[in-house]
Amino acid sequence: MSEPVLATHGLMKSFGALIATDNVSIDLHPGEIHAIIGPNGAGKSTLIGQISGSLASDAGRIELLGQDVTRLRTAARAQAGLGRTFQISALAMEDSVFENVLLGAVAATSGAWSLFMPVARKVALTERAMQALDRVGLAYAKDTRCADLSHGQRRQLEVAVALTLAPKAFLMDEPMAGLGAEGSRNLTGFLDGLRSEAPILLVEHDMDAVFALADRISVLVYGRVIATGTVEDIRASDAVREAYLGESA
Repeated sequence: MSEPVLATHGLMKSFGALIATDNVSIDLHPGEIHAIIGPNGAGKSTLIGQISGSLASDAGRIELLGQDVTRLRTAARAQAGLGRTFQISALAMEDSVFENVLLGAVAATSGAWSLFMPVARKVALTERAMQALDRVGLAYAKDTRCADLSHGQRRQLEVAVALTLAPKAFLMDEPMAGLGAEGSRNLTGFLDGLRSEAPILLVEHDMDAVFALADRISVLVYGRVIATGTVEDIRASDAVREAYLGESA
């Protein structure tokens, strides 16, 4: 098997007496969608926060393309190639679709938009932003205020912002949340194609989407991974059925 693009080794995180992440070691390989599932309160979003850099780990190591990024800040991890979409939208709601993506493109180059910026750089950043919008099918809405988008369109826009980073790996925290059946099907199809651009570590409660997309699934319960395997492995696991899936398997 190829070397992992992203890997965690023995991650730990506690909040007082509560152990939210308990010795978690997972990895993500090129072209793969690796889903993280588990009941509410299992520690999934805490784990994503540790990997993205928004939460400091108490112990353990995080590697991106073989580089130890454990002590890097969130922005530095993003610039190293870690693209994240959020469980709760972090978009600038009063700005246009294009302005949201342009800010991502500027951040990806460690710079700031300025009147004194060379014209060539402005053109390059604008093209980068428009390419990301075209990639997710939102170029037609570039002048639309973000607040006027549907929930599904905002999810698409978050992916476009992440794409401006030219990510080596995506972290996606419940991208299907709030979508109806049609929206979930559309986003599932999009993510299926996106894996060829960069592998995806996916936290998701929509089990239809998980079973349709995942190459591997890790099940998190009380902060600890109780099983990792293919869809068939997870469906067949008595421990997973008892702890989480129940009749949905």
